[in-house]
Amino acid sequence: MVDIALDPNMYYCSMSTADTLRKAADLGFRYVELSPNEEFHFWHRYPKADDAFVTEMRKAVRETGVTIRTLNPVFNWSSPDEAERRNQMRNWRRLLELADQLDVHEITSEFSGDPNSPRECEVAWYRSIEELAPSFERYGIRLNMEAHPYDFIELHDDACRTVRGTNLDWIGYEYCCPHTFHLSNGAGDVRRMIHGCADRLREVHVADAFNHAAHDGNRYIINPPGADVRVHQHNEIGLGDVPFDDVFEALRDVGFDGVMSVCVFGWHERADEINKSMLARLNREFVA
Repeated sequence: MVDIALDPNMYYCSMSTADTLRKAADLGFRYVELSPNEEFHFWHRYPKADDAFVTEMRKAVRETGVTIRTLNPVFNWSSPDEAERRNQMRNWRRLLELADQLDVHEITSEFSGDPNSPRECEVAWYRSIEELAPSFERYGIRLNMEAHPYDFIELHDDACRTVRGTNLDWIGYEYCCPHTFHLSNGAGDVRRMIHGCADRLREVHVADAFNHAAHDGNRYIINPPGADVRVHQHNEIGLGDVPFDDVFEALRDVGFDGVMSVCVFGWHERADEINKSMLARLNREFVA
């Protein structure tokens, strides 16, 4: 049985984090994955949550029955700059304290770093894992890693190998559907990727995206040509090129029983409609 969670990203600008749990309940979700927001944990910044925030979040959990299933922080813990890396380790330690206070036992994150200095970033990331391992293990929190466009690890195979290199069973892998074409250099071979990491696969981010490499690379036009950027979306299923029938079949083939997080971004005016539709689709695929 999978746990279907809402990433409330499209609601952060209009309500408190606690109220996003109430919104999730109204939409029919039983779980949330809390991605970066300024009230709690923001990209590469020290978490701002205090005791009052934790109390309000626990109250919302009791009132709604919605569980905070995962957190999705992004900290620059792969920086080759040692002072920056140490600052990000401080951010991580505080986030783990907050996760424990909120009874969250699973965290999904990104490798971060710079794709232009992958070896240096890899060294920094493994060092960070070694330093944080006692805290993760003390709190009983599992970690799932995702490859991300413009991280030092962007490809699926590289990410799986790097996770295995930790030799730690509490570190798993998260497959991000809207990153499908960045993960595979445009191939979109979702069956191969999902089957190839099945033993470490613990979470799937669900949203659609167009293949940036299709049509001679002219699906998107970037000015100036060759700029050092990455383009991708988090659209609703059907507004993109991700082969979701293959994704869902592959997940069933490998017996996936982790978290599926609905993470559509940038369509705030249709947020309720989109999230209800996405939940209904996932319920048909994995619950009905």
